[in-house]
Amino acid sequence: MFRATIAKKPRIAFANRAAFSTTARAMTEGATGAPPKTGGPGDAFQRRERAQEDYAIRQREKEKLLELRKKLDEQQMHLKQLADHIDEITKDQGGEQN
Repeated sequence: MFRATIAKKPRIAFANRAAFSTTARAMTEGATGAPPKTGGPGDAFQRRERAQEDYAIRQREKEKLLELRKKLDEQQMHLKQLADHIDEITKDQGGEQN
């Protein structure tokens, strides 16, 4: 009889534990449960977060553009040096066009 009692307890405990199981809530991106109050796309936290992300993206794009502009200036300076060098070589050759 003692053996039968022990065998039944784990089944009951397992059955009770299964009754209290929870599932993960499925939420869409940015769904905090707060409706847009001022006509914007969500609550103040969402708007602030989006503004900070947009600002960070604009800063990175600005830095990239500055780097590209610097590289472009260096390339143009190099091309000007090459053109000047070509002009010097062609002046020494003479001819009707020079």
